[in-house]
Amino acid sequence: MIELHYLAHSRSQRVLWFAEEIGVEYRLIIHDRDPATRLANKDVKELHPLGKLPLLVDGEKTFAESAVILEYMARQFAPHWLIEPTNSDYWAFQYWMHYAEASIMPPLLIRLIFSMLRGDAVPAFVRPLTKRVADQVDKSFTNAQIETHFRFVDDYLSRNEWFAGSTITIADVQMLFPLETAVAKKSIRAEAFPNVVSYVTRLQSRPAYQAALKKGGPYEFGPD
Repeated sequence: MIELHYLAHSRSQRVLWFAEEIGVEYRLIIHDRDPATRLANKDVKELHPLGKLPLLVDGEKTFAESAVILEYMARQFAPHWLIEPTNSDYWAFQYWMHYAEASIMPPLLIRLIFSMLRGDAVPAFVRPLTKRVADQVDKSFTNAQIETHFRFVDDYLSRNEWFAGSTITIADVQMLFPLETAVAKKSIRAEAFPNVVSYVTRLQSRPAYQAALKKGGPYEFGPD
């Protein structure tokens, strides 16, 4: 039986969701966050040197990175969720698998990090300065990048039901996380990107996604 090591409010959700989609038998281990750093507790480093989640353990093999975990699970248990190189949709599949973390996620993370400079954790006497820095980063870089990427994705989804091919694949599982985080955190204007919002709603309504929510516990990027 595989083990899924899970951290709440994180990319772990996509792995747990996929496990529910394919009906694989698994043991779920939920880890706590360090209250100071908000990262996974230090004991996770006993499983992997980076101490990040999700992780999949299958016997003596341990896999990090959600895209790799998803592909491993698909190849082992549900190959119909993959698109193979002989298929004309293969390169679209590869593109969206990489795009999710390499392109669309970085500006969302930058916005999240700089938003902390506006928060109560910053001493009150320097908060006006840190807020100006955060506002300037958003104005000069982050806002435009997020707008560009979500315009690109929304246009693609206006013409395609799925990110690769004629049915759902792990490319969709991989892509949902950045899209649903942006919707949940209002990083995008919902009315400006209706196809993104519709796609997120459709996938979050799937029975397997709902089952994953029940097993993983509170998830701040899920449906209201």
